Amino acid sequence: MTGLRNRGAAPTRRPTVWTPELVEKIEWRRRAAHEPFRGVVGAEGLREGLFPLRTTGADVRDVTRAGERYLAALTSAELAAGRFPMDHESWRHWANGARYFLRHGLCLEDLDTARRELALDIVRRSLSDYGFRLVLDLMHLNLTVGELRGEEDLLNEWLYWFSVYGAPERGEPWGWQLDGHHVNVNCAFVGGQMVLTPTFLGAEPVTAEGGKYAGTTVFRREESLGQKLFAGLTDRQLAAATLADTLPDDLFAGAFRDNFELRYEGLRFDELGLGQRDVARELLGLYVDRAQQQHARPRAEEVRAHESETYLSWAGDPAPGGVFYYRIHSPVVLVEFEHQAGVMFDNDIPSRRHIHTVVRTPNGNDYGADLLRQHHERHHRKDRTASARSV
Repeated sequence: MTGLRNRGAAPTRRPTVWTPELVEKIEWRRRAAHEPFRGVVGAEGLREGLFPLRTTGADVRDVTRAGERYLAALTSAELAAGRFPMDHESWRHWANGARYFLRHGLCLEDLDTARRELALDIVRRSLSDYGFRLVLDLMHLNLTVGELRGEEDLLNEWLYWFSVYGAPERGEPWGWQLDGHHVNVNCAFVGGQMVLTPTFLGAEPVTAEGGKYAGTTVFRREESLGQKLFAGLTDRQLAAATLADTLPDDLFAGAFRDNFELRYEGLRFDELGLGQRDVARELLGLYVDRAQQQHARPRAEEVRAHESETYLSWAGDPAPGGVFYYRIHSPVVLVEFEHQAGVMFDNDIPSRRHIHTVVRTPNGNDYGADLLRQHHERHHRKDRTASARSV
């Protein structure tokens, strides 16, 4: 296959120096992904029965047809490399790093324009306009950092891997994953229900001050609303919400933390005043509304049903311009936001130039796993019973 390159010459992907430390780092990730999946849980352990199979009114025919068109356009070799069973372990191999060695699927950079657009059409039909624009902007900013560092072969807008899981053409559960530097999106469909987690999105820099995508800016609403929410708390509320004066080393529920135990901490949602609650709901909506509206609506209802069990927590500097971490955590949703120190740039302390976010569905429904389990119990048990009766 001849790949269409975005800037003419084919990039030279640099050889890897396989140190013992690098080998162990990769093997640790393999082991973590191979653990039986449980999901992010609280200190009390796994809570069951939170995600029933149900009819949401969502019509998934358009996105399913988009999946079918993409798969039909691939060669047999591409299908072998870019399509996996619904329960395949590679779902859990996603990671944020620019230099990372467990990528799978088909690299968008290696697809011609037509097939790349077919892949992006699946993403577009799954996400809201806001969500899709955010994902594209983050991919564009990956090129920005490549331009600034002179490393466009390693950091560019199409160096992302796309995978399809399951069988959309047979009406079975299916999903997709978009995986690369600062963009890791997992999307699963079980009937008319969609799960859009884990989703890790980040940027460094958050604003392109020059280059091909000059003017692109991301995460300013997530940042400003977070600051507004916590700055608007009373002293008593802020004391309850504050985890620490300094930021944690990283997000708690990032890559390879699928089974992480995270205690509920901070200020409960129902301890907010009405105006404060409106700001908190608006902030949470920025993350829920990344999904297409027909999927965001039932998700928002699910999240709101657990408001009395939703905790808001904070770390960092509440002053204007300060850097901070915040978390929104309930039995059915986990959101984390954090200002980060430099990785691509030379700043050793966190700044507003580098932001990471993650969204998860706790208690076993990341990757739609709990819905898929129930689907198999309901339908495959029927298939086995019918088969036994026919013998």
